[in-house]
Amino acid sequence: MRKCVIAGAVAALAFATAVPALAANPPGTASSGSAEFAKADQTYKVEPLAVCNVNPDAAGTVTAASPAVSRSGLKIGETSSACTTEVVNPDEFITKTKSSASGTAFELSALVAAKGPRLKIAEWKINCDADELGTQAGWVLKGMSGWTGLPQTIPSGYVHDIKASNGTVLAKAKFTDTVFPVPNDGSLSMTLLKISFEPPSGYTGSITLGSVACTPTP
Repeated sequence: MRKCVIAGAVAALAFATAVPALAANPPGTASSGSAEFAKADQTYKVEPLAVCNVNPDAAGTVTAASPAVSRSGLKIGETSSACTTEVVNPDEFITKTKSSASGTAFELSALVAAKGPRLKIAEWKINCDADELGTQAGWVLKGMSGWTGLPQTIPSGYVHDIKASNGTVLAKAKFTDTVFPVPNDGSLSMTLLKISFEPPSGYTGSITLGSVACTPTP
């Protein structure tokens, strides 16, 4: 088991434009994950977990939580999210926001029958922070096992091949997939982990763990 903590962050700066631009991302949102995958004629689905949205017009925190879920080959422990607006200058109503999602006890055993690994993540967290200057997303992964060959430092958008004991690629895991709009308005969105099944696994579909998005505040 990987005992170390793996973490990282990315940032986007807000750019002034001659005319107002439509934001490509919401003021702030967070979700702990979702899943839709199938084997033969059986489909397994997990609706978006612990979803919250920032209220940009009022100070305060919106929270959400989901109980542990279990599907054939997949377990996700309890998850939660929080979306906060803080007023830092009441006279000018300058605000900053934070959207975060976290969870525990992720376990994917669906690949074991195909001689693949049992994948575990004990704890994880992802957040997206915004102020008038721009946005920044950060993430943490703790207590990982089964992730053979995963680097100690995970770059943004890193794709990890999940292999059977004979080297066959059963699925692909994309870590910290970050999207910046074009043209860049300073907003960003990030998905902590998305596992997409490959045909040799016997499954189709994907599993997502942790997603956030935020936009520079007014």
